[in-house]
Amino acid sequence: MKIKKEILILAFCIAVFPPIWAVIAPHIGVTTGAVALICAGLYVTNGNKTQDAVKISLGFLMGDFWAVIALLIMRCLPFNGDVNLFIVLFVLGGVGVVIASALSKWIFCPSLLCGWAIGLTILAPVGYGKLGTLPIQIGIAMFVGVLYVGVMVNKVQGLIEEMFEKKN
Repeated sequence: MKIKKEILILAFCIAVFPPIWAVIAPHIGVTTGAVALICAGLYVTNGNKTQDAVKISLGFLMGDFWAVIALLIMRCLPFNGDVNLFIVLFVLGGVGVVIASALSKWIFCPSLLCGWAIGLTILAPVGYGKLGTLPIQIGIAMFVGVLYVGVMVNKVQGLIEEMFEKKN
């Protein structure tokens, strides 16, 4: 099996840059550093389109905010946990898709939904009353995922590929 040069360069970039973030994140108070890899993955599956980085980032941030709102609403609803969960997911999911569609120039709907899922996964076990800075940490990791692990790694990979092409 022959591995293409592009794959080896990508492997090198992924081996170097995300671990740098993983080491730095806790030292700057971000305990949710792994979120960056998830967000970078969505950026890459969108085709590494630099022009979409802002709307992907804004979608993630809206999803993070949506998770906090969901926890607040679930806390206030008078029904049992399952009914509260269904109502909140039904309403916020539908409203989120409508908002993202109406503002599609600024918000990428898939990143809103992923950001919401990421936020709920991390924040729900903690509970609304004890969130502290977690939503902010998640938001920082989301930005890092799109801009550093996504955009920057793609640019560095391209530069390295160009260097190898010039040598040949």
